[in-house]
Amino acid sequence: MFGAEKGSAGQLDGKKLSIGVVQARFNESVTNALAQACKQELATLGVQAENITHVLVPGALEVPCALQALAETEKFDALIALGCIIRGETYHFELVANESGSAVTRLALDYQLPIANAILTTENLAQAQARQEEKGRDAARVAVEMALLLNDIS
Repeated sequence: MFGAEKGSAGQLDGKKLSIGVVQARFNESVTNALAQACKQELATLGVQAENITHVLVPGALEVPCALQALAETEKFDALIALGCIIRGETYHFELVANESGSAVTRLALDYQLPIANAILTTENLAQAQARQEEKGRDAARVAVEMALLLNDIS
């Protein structure tokens, strides 16, 4: 049976992994908190700071382009997408949420590379702030677990 490697405390062990993080700057207070929580959790999981590449892009629609550039280097065991899309009064919210989400999924499948998608899609800033730390940590755990699983399978 395949499964993620666990350290001595039953914790995911990311010490041998290289992780790429792409952060959208739009709604920066939220995405900064996502990134901080994500990187702290990666460290907790054993991922070495020198094995984390963190890049910034303008917004959620630009995240997939940077993810693709990182994937093409073949240097990463997993990638993480961080962003925050807050509903406004126009259809733009749906466009950005749907297009960024489907592009992230397509890249993961095309490159057979785990991509943890923590691009928040919320109705308002309060909802985003309520989720920013938990979703940042979740993205780190998903990336490490899936990287270990796919490394096991291949």
